[in-house]
Amino acid sequence: MHVNLSGKKALVAASSQGIGKAIAFHLAKEGADVMLSGRHEHTLQEAVKELSPLVKGKLTYQVCDVSDAEQIKALVVAAAGDEKRLDILVNNTGGPQTGTLETLTDEDWMESFQLHLLSYIRLLKEALPYLKKQGARVLNIASMSVKEPIPGLMLSNTFRPAVTGWTKTAAQELAKDGILINTLAPGKIETERVKQLDKHRAQEEQQSVEEIKAQAERMIPLGRYGQPEEFAAYAAFLLSEANTYMTGQTLIIDGGLTKSL
Repeated sequence: MHVNLSGKKALVAASSQGIGKAIAFHLAKEGADVMLSGRHEHTLQEAVKELSPLVKGKLTYQVCDVSDAEQIKALVVAAAGDEKRLDILVNNTGGPQTGTLETLTDEDWMESFQLHLLSYIRLLKEALPYLKKQGARVLNIASMSVKEPIPGLMLSNTFRPAVTGWTKTAAQELAKDGILINTLAPGKIETERVKQLDKHRAQEEQQSVEEIKAQAERMIPLGRYGQPEEFAAYAAFLLSEANTYMTGQTLIIDGGLTKSL
């Protein structure tokens, strides 16, 4: 499905690789001018260099650690630019570290809170003056852990569901401004993050990564991992004007893996 995003200005957090990069690419391919962000300048430069010849929109970047409030402010100002306008905001971060109740420290909990929940809140709050100028779209990237806890990912199982509750509340408050905000939750999308989780599980269970992946694919009704480009297509729809009546919702893109209602 193609959506026309010509003339739209977008900010995609954590977009130098993985799902964030795929979303930035898809938005720019549909004509949006997109600012990428991430912690490492060299990976952002590489992403912009790789994607720019393939898209209609303009790609720029700004280095930003989204756990830092001041860097978030600077990022939003840069993305809004001279027009002081934003049409699209994508909240995204790298996934939380693995760990259990016994192994995670107070520092781990505070770091994950800052990165995986508070950064979303801060980004939206800073962007609001620019989003309110027109009917804008906001998308929060979470995880299938919003519906079913994932073994060994206690931080994800805690803060990703919190994002959905916050999204629902923000949607109620911002509807009057024409801002539609939703959550998109990936399952086994084939990114470096998922590969690292498979590798971690393989080490724990003393199996090969290939065996772990094959086991996971057998549990997915569609029989395979999803691709970042597939996930990004759903994001592009939700962030476009084709989405006129969906807000406060959580969509799980997991090939049917989640069994809960």
